[in-house]
Amino acid sequence: MAERCHAGLARALGLAGTGLASVARCCCPPGRVRGLLPPLTWLPGYTLGSLRMDLVAGLTVGLTVVPQSLAYAQVAGLPAQYGLYSAFMGCFVYCLLGTSKDVTLGPTAIMSLVVSVYVRRDPVYAVLLTFLSGAIQLLMGILRLGFLVEFISLPVLKGFTCAAAITIGFSQIKTLLGLKDIPQQFFQEVYYTFSRIAETRLADALLGGSSLLLLILLRVIAARSPIPPPIPVSVRISNSITSIFGTVRNAVVVLAAALVAFACESQRLHPFTLTGHIAQGLPPFHPPAFSETKEGTFIPFLQIVRDLGLALLVIPLLGFLESIAIAKAFATKNMYRIDPSQELIAIGLTNVLGSFTSSYPVTGSFGRTAVNSETGVATPAGGLVTGTVVLLSLAFLTPWFYFIPQAALSAIIICAVAPLFDCRILWRLWKIKKSDALVFVLTFALCLWEIPYGLLGGVVASLLPLLYPLLRPHLDATRVEAAVPASGALVVKLQCGLCFLAVEHLRDELLALQASCSVIPGPCSAPRPVVLDCRAVYMLDYSSVCVLRDLLLNFHSRGSHLLLACLQPQVLDVLCRSEVDCEPFASVAMAETWLSEQECKEERILH
Repeated sequence: MAERCHAGLARALGLAGTGLASVARCCCPPGRVRGLLPPLTWLPGYTLGSLRMDLVAGLTVGLTVVPQSLAYAQVAGLPAQYGLYSAFMGCFVYCLLGTSKDVTLGPTAIMSLVVSVYVRRDPVYAVLLTFLSGAIQLLMGILRLGFLVEFISLPVLKGFTCAAAITIGFSQIKTLLGLKDIPQQFFQEVYYTFSRIAETRLADALLGGSSLLLLILLRVIAARSPIPPPIPVSVRISNSITSIFGTVRNAVVVLAAALVAFACESQRLHPFTLTGHIAQGLPPFHPPAFSETKEGTFIPFLQIVRDLGLALLVIPLLGFLESIAIAKAFATKNMYRIDPSQELIAIGLTNVLGSFTSSYPVTGSFGRTAVNSETGVATPAGGLVTGTVVLLSLAFLTPWFYFIPQAALSAIIICAVAPLFDCRILWRLWKIKKSDALVFVLTFALCLWEIPYGLLGGVVASLLPLLYPLLRPHLDATRVEAAVPASGALVVKLQCGLCFLAVEHLRDELLALQASCSVIPGPCSAPRPVVLDCRAVYMLDYSSVCVLRDLLLNFHSRGSHLLLACLQPQVLDVLCRSEVDCEPFASVAMAETWLSEQECKEERILH
């Protein structure tokens, strides 16, 4: 397919039969074209069976994403229509650029929570954050920086997701109970929710609780084990119907709650807190606003950027991290490979284009991806159906969304985030490695306070055990008097590499080791010579070279020797180019032999 594209492009430009056609193939080889446009890989094998599976999966995910998007906009602190504005662009872009057949991009609970921290319930801030985050992700993808996700360990990720699940879930309790004016900060939210529990609206609490129970029941039905054959036709039909209801349970609950609310409103009863008016129609396609006038005050672009602050770091990394973790999980389950850097390009372009349709930042959704996979999606083309369902909802159904009770949406959010909380992970981490358990606890606790600090603290805490050997390399020192009695050399073996982080420590430890050893007996009473075994040193930087030069001069000035043995070729090359005055040895034994010979020469001179 890629070869035919090259040939067609060459013919269109009149390059066929010329050397420029070969240049085009060299500049953009077929493998690279398939990497940038994944449909070139799966489209040639697309069949009617694949189309049928994609239609079913896309429709199912579409019926799931519409009520979830309305609910997640509530978490982000934005008007409900912004959830729908955020739910369709990723479906179309990911079909063209994504490398996972299962992943669906759109608003998620965790991303909505983090967005709410920074955008201050201001849609202008949210949409501009989408554009800037997408541009950063797109640049990271072009520079092939997908490997950065490897710096975030699983304990950090688990601590973050568990804290986010608790934060998001508890934030919906106040809406489920019909409470108003509760602060958003988690610990204040807990305090004020319990202190004002007497203000609960009974109708909202009953409807929310009923919606929660119905969602749990439908979830259990969808997850039940299949009945072994033979199965009567009537049983098979009833199983299919209940399975469908279980899969699209969010839509079922929202529809049932909206009908109850509509019936009450038609009787001029107002027992429930409703979603209210939602702007009808498709969002206009225009660039995001780069400034804002708010309450008569003009806010320029640079001021908005300063207000967003850490969001420009947290949102792009969080969006990529959440999506790539989901993509890797389902790629392993369904036995295919993904390209992290290409995923970055897909997410980045989704957010950049999404900002033109008033989207807030989106990423991969675990729940909807699971639904997509379970319903047998064959290719990313299923996202085209999902996106179409969202657009049709925006065009024709928004007047009916007015009657959706907020308590029902809160129940949907609580059920969506509940599986994110893994209550057994701490015990598993403690059994395997206690330091990982401490990293999890630190990340979890800090994320309850402030998510960016939690992620940063967790990453630093997980990297410290890896950095410590570089900061404080262990020196394995042994005397070799038995092997070379005349020299009495001290052999010091470095257990890891040597870089600027450790050179000062190395100098201090080396001099302390030499000082702690007795002086070689004899007429000269010289300090013991040291042989530095450098086989574990695979690189040297400028700081390391300078410290080694100083050490060599220090030993020489005191009439002793510092010898370097077992140098790697690249390290030896650096020393030669740095013009360090030392004589390297291929092995410790050769260095000891040289010291023994030097000792004999000195004795002959003295005699």
